[in-house]
Amino acid sequence: MYSDVRRKRHGQLFNPEVNSAGPSSNTTEEGTTFQMTSLICTLQHHRDDVNWCAFSGKLLATCSGDKTLRVYDTTDFCELPFSPLSGHGYSVHCCCFSACGQFLASCSTDATVVIWSMASGEIESVLEHPGRSPVRVCALSLDSAHLVSGAADGTLALWDFPSKRLCRTATVNDATVVACSFSPCSQLFMTGSSYGDLRLWNLDMNQLHVEKNAHDLGVTCCTFAPSILIGGLMVQFRLASCGQDSQLKIWSITKSSAKTCRMQLLHTLNGQMAPVLSCAYSFDGQLLVSGSVDKTVTIYDAKNAVLLYTLKTHERYVTACAFSPTLPLIATGSMDKTVNIWRLDDGCSGQVEAGKSLPAETALTSDEGRNPASRSKLLVSDWSEEDMSEWLVEEGLGGLVDKFRANNIDGTELLGLTKETLASELHIESLGLRSKLLRMVEELKSESVCSGIPDEFLCPITRELMKEPVIAADGYSYEREAIESWIHTKNRSSPMTNLPLLTTLLIPNHTLKMAIGRWKTTQSQA
Repeated sequence: MYSDVRRKRHGQLFNPEVNSAGPSSNTTEEGTTFQMTSLICTLQHHRDDVNWCAFSGKLLATCSGDKTLRVYDTTDFCELPFSPLSGHGYSVHCCCFSACGQFLASCSTDATVVIWSMASGEIESVLEHPGRSPVRVCALSLDSAHLVSGAADGTLALWDFPSKRLCRTATVNDATVVACSFSPCSQLFMTGSSYGDLRLWNLDMNQLHVEKNAHDLGVTCCTFAPSILIGGLMVQFRLASCGQDSQLKIWSITKSSAKTCRMQLLHTLNGQMAPVLSCAYSFDGQLLVSGSVDKTVTIYDAKNAVLLYTLKTHERYVTACAFSPTLPLIATGSMDKTVNIWRLDDGCSGQVEAGKSLPAETALTSDEGRNPASRSKLLVSDWSEEDMSEWLVEEGLGGLVDKFRANNIDGTELLGLTKETLASELHIESLGLRSKLLRMVEELKSESVCSGIPDEFLCPITRELMKEPVIAADGYSYEREAIESWIHTKNRSSPMTNLPLLTTLLIPNHTLKMAIGRWKTTQSQA
């Protein structure tokens, strides 16, 4: 579907799709050495899409469609005792730390921004967005004086963060606010909309500049670089933005007076072959990372607009990325429900051509030491014989590897094993061992039922498998209890379109319910 992109840079063939066999380092044409990048950890705790990642000095926070946030210590990536944080009623879209890391803010489809204490994990405050529309993005200023929340109905709310008081509101007409970032001076912020516009605001909620159609089909994320360039009476910032047009763009924003701002496109980066969903600058502004629908993570030299790495480990869309402000770490989150942690080390062991792709063959994981790269396929029936051997070793059954290999047991064969075949064909004499193996197979079958659910079987509100699907006036199907609660609390607005529902009548979707039933039966028999 997507064509291969190859370009010439400084006389070299520049190919972002080349594979490499291990951690790599890169150099620019000036000879500056860049970091080596390696996958060190995979976090596998969320039960739905990972929507956002955020670092503080000592913590990493992630949020998900499973309605929770999880918080990790960045020294060992163990969850804090109070994690997960469960306070939102629906999918959590975005999260951000206060400057000192004392507080974590998160926003959700439930139309709230929740402020959490990072000392106890308790809820400090709940900010209800004006109009009770789903909140898609929130951002804290670097001085932690203000918080901005943007919603599906195009409304913006500016909050005084210390007092949690609503200061001002504004509206972006006919668009959803999906991106927001404060400037490093904390006096300006940029928003991006589903219509593709970038808008620069001051703290009085006045629009200083509007960049129409910055991204065709819509903006998905924007982020200011941490540095400020000052010259005479002018102040200049750098901003990165990405969108549905599969592009990552770097902009120059020049502010020459209280009312004059100029925005200029500096670079358009085309290192990814599908919509780019997230982007983030490193703490020093030298690197820029992005995640895409094409399942890749790209790392650029932000100053020279040169692609350094293409990382390929996620199995679904990469929805989130973040740099640590104190450690050489990158976190990337995905719709495959995982968060990968990458380390940037000093490049002192050799140099390779820019644009190399990196594997994840030696990655660790935080989920009982399992390797996500070896068996992260959707169904157990997809496992190869090698996957089978790795699973046995990890479960403490390495003594069975030779027997399974001799009989060519793969994932499909595993799911069909019985006590009789274990005894007569694999010659496993121990009754206890046979029983243990069968229990483990049953657990795998159960996990298969709970994962890989077709999206149309999930309620758009709860993101859970529907039991009693009903059709609402907007034409979408929802879990009955979820849409009834939504209508009761959201003043009859559609969760999908945010338009008023003409009627609250709900019609049972018998066809969908039967399809879900057939799918569950098929999965249980797999």
